[in-house]
Parts: sequence; structure tokens; C-alpha cells
Amino acid sequence: MTAEAIEAGPRQGASPAASPAVAPDAGGEDDRPLRIALLTYKGNPFCGGQGVYVRHLSRELARLGHHVEVVGSQPYPTLDEGVALTELASLDLYRSPDPFRTPGRDEYRDWIDALEVATMWTGGFPEPLTFSLRARRMLAARRGDFDVVHDNQTLGYGLLGDLGAPLVTTIHHPITVDRQLELDAAADWKRRASVRRWYAFTRMQKRVARRLPSVLTVSGTSRQEIVDHLGVREDRIRVVHIGADTALWSPDPAVAEIPGRIVTTSSADVPLKGLIHLVEALAKLRTENPAAHLVVVGRRAEDGPVAQAIERYGLQDAVEFVKGISDAELVDLVRSAQVACVPSLYEGFSLPAAEAMATGTPLVATTGGAIPEVAGPDGETCLAVPPGDAGALSAALARLLGDADLRARLGAAGRARVLANFTWARAAQGTADLYREAIARSGAPRGADSAARHGART
Repeated sequence: MTAEAIEAGPRQGASPAASPAVAPDAGGEDDRPLRIALLTYKGNPFCGGQGVYVRHLSRELARLGHHVEVVGSQPYPTLDEGVALTELASLDLYRSPDPFRTPGRDEYRDWIDALEVATMWTGGFPEPLTFSLRARRMLAARRGDFDVVHDNQTLGYGLLGDLGAPLVTTIHHPITVDRQLELDAAADWKRRASVRRWYAFTRMQKRVARRLPSVLTVSGTSRQEIVDHLGVREDRIRVVHIGADTALWSPDPAVAEIPGRIVTTSSADVPLKGLIHLVEALAKLRTENPAAHLVVVGRRAEDGPVAQAIERYGLQDAVEFVKGISDAELVDLVRSAQVACVPSLYEGFSLPAAEAMATGTPLVATTGGAIPEVAGPDGETCLAVPPGDAGALSAALARLLGDADLRARLGAAGRARVLANFTWARAAQGTADLYREAIARSGAPRGADSAARHGART
């Protein structure tokens, strides 16, 4: 991003509600809208939870009257009306269809770009560090434009020290959990060495997390993991549950239910997601229920453990992968399923569980990580099974597919649970409350630097 782009601020065309300037009103300080910089180094809303979090949280914060500017890198987030986007470009080294690409000489702009490429060439993942350095530079150029900076799990060195506004950081769950699961699944020492190098950035994230004054997380389970894995003091961590867009994710009797359909959201060969165990469960299930089939929302891996399992069990015609569909198509896909499944070994929250429950689709889910906090008690709002147990998963799926009354009861109870506990409107209000606490704790007067800066320009 050029200096001119930094000075110009958000991309033109955003709603006027996203303007960074806020005029004082006659109300109290706590009643004034907040000017929020929401940082996200990964913004794709169709792959992974970070982009989903940024899109829905920013929209609901804007609906509360706050002025939200998302600062993101590639893949850039999809945002709703009323939210501005500032593009903080990386070298986009992992883009499709040429991941791990070598940039041309004319693409390099500064030393941060050189660091990004060097880290990739040596097997590491550079984006948390390099995004944080670029974000720090932008925030320095726009000092006084924001009341609070909200980092979405970058946890990079660039975000330490004075950013011109109090910092609140969301940690969905410690990435050290992903690292350990991938190490456990590694086939040999070469793969383990590669995993350790790729996840080297977690050492930085651990050091940064311990110095953060205000941490937000999405579940009680994640809170304890952050204490245990990252060493963050418990009194610095607040839980604000996230949830589903319950207007979009809702029941629709007009969508036909397809017999035997099971739907899940998963990245094919990420061990954390447990897809291989669901494929194994499907193979067992089809011996008694040949109509059972699986639709996976996510990328198909052409090789690897999941692809090998599909071939080994002869499930090529029973497992379908879909990606790149619209929100409406995705919701209708979940509505069409007789059962939704979350087979993950661990989740810091599980948006797919909340979204499926919001449609009234009955859920089979593991007890990995925070999933029980979302899915609720076994037999009341879902059927719960131990993580990594293909036999238990198969039995639960068979039970639900064979009992229409149970499907109807669990589906209705699941939606009621989401409406009562897990909505984005509730998440936005809880997050805004934490912003105000962070601002009050910092003791910085709101708007003073901005007023002086903007006055100097006139």
C-alpha cells in the first residue's frame, strides 16, 4: 500500500456511515459511536472462520451505530453495506491457482515484502508477522482516526506498543492446538519437521499474547486453552460468544429434504476437522443405508488421507465436494440435508454447528473442544459422539437418518438454542462493551488527536 493510499484512508464507495470522523454529540461519552479499526490478515468468508467473523461482526457493529473500517489483506473480506474496507496488500503468495509463487522483481516494494518471501522460501508462514508490520505503519499514518483497534488473531510483533488507540485482540483458539494435531498426524520425521517450521509463527503469537491487555475469545473452552497454551493471564480474557445470522440461517419448509443426505463443512486434509473419520463412518453407514451420502462444503484434495479413504471404501459417488456457492445456495444445501455433521477433533467455537442448528437441521457433533458449548446436551439439542470415533459417528448418523421424529425434535430444539444464545447481534453488543472498557482503562481522551489532525489539514 502506498503512502498516498494510507493517507487517503478507506476505499472510495463505502457507505457514508463508515467515515472515520465522528462529530461530538450532546450525549455522554459512553453514548457516542466508536471509530473501530478491525484488522484481519485473512478475510475470505467462504474458507475458514476468520472471514466469517469479520464480515458478520463488522455488519452488526455498524448496525449499532459504530463506524467500522476493516483493514484486510488478501484474500480480501466480503463486507456488507455500511462497512469500509482498506486494502493492506501483501504479495499474496498463497493465491490460487499458483500458491507458493515467486513474485516478479517489480512486485517488491519494501523490506517487509522481502521478509515475506524469505520466510516462505524457508518453509515458514509469514503473514501474521508481515501483516502486523504493515498494519502498524498504516495506523501510525492515520494516528487519531480510531478510538479502538481490534486485531482478529494476527498476534504479530507489529501490534505491540503504542498504536494510537487501545488494542483489543480476538483469539479464536490457540493455533498451537492445530500445530499439535498436525504433528500427531504426520507420517514421518520429514513431515514433522515441515509442520514445525510452518508453525514457527506460533512462538511469536505466544510472546505477543502474553503482553496483550485485552483479549476476547469465543468460548469458555478457548479461554482455558489460551491460559494453558499461551500463558495469558485469565483476568485479561473475556468470552463473547459468536453465532449465526439467524435471518439467513433459518428453516424453510419449501426446500425439499433429500433422503440420506449428510452435510458438513470441512477442509479436506486438515486433521483438526476430522473429515477422514466422517468418511470412515459413511462407509460403515452405507452397508445398512445405501442411500446415505455426504456433501462436503469445502475444497476437495486430489491426494492425501481423505482422498485415499474415499477411494479405498469405494465412495467416489457418495461423497461430493462443493465450493464457491452463494450464501443462499449454502443455506439451501444445509436445509436439504437430513443431518448436519461436525466431526472435528477440536473447535474453538464451531460456526457450522450454530448455522446448521439455526436452519432447524438436526446435528450430529463430536465433543471436541468447545463444540458442546454450542451444540448443547446429547439427546436434547444434538447427538454427541467422542472425537475421532468413526463407529460412534456412524451409529449416531444411522439413528438420526432412521428416526424422523427425533430429527424434528432435535432440529427445533437446536434452533431455539441458537436464537437464545448465539446471534451476531449479541456478539456485537458484547464486543462493543469490551471496546469501551479498553478505552476507559487506557485513559486516552477520545477524538483529541483526530480533531487536531483534521484541523491541521483544513
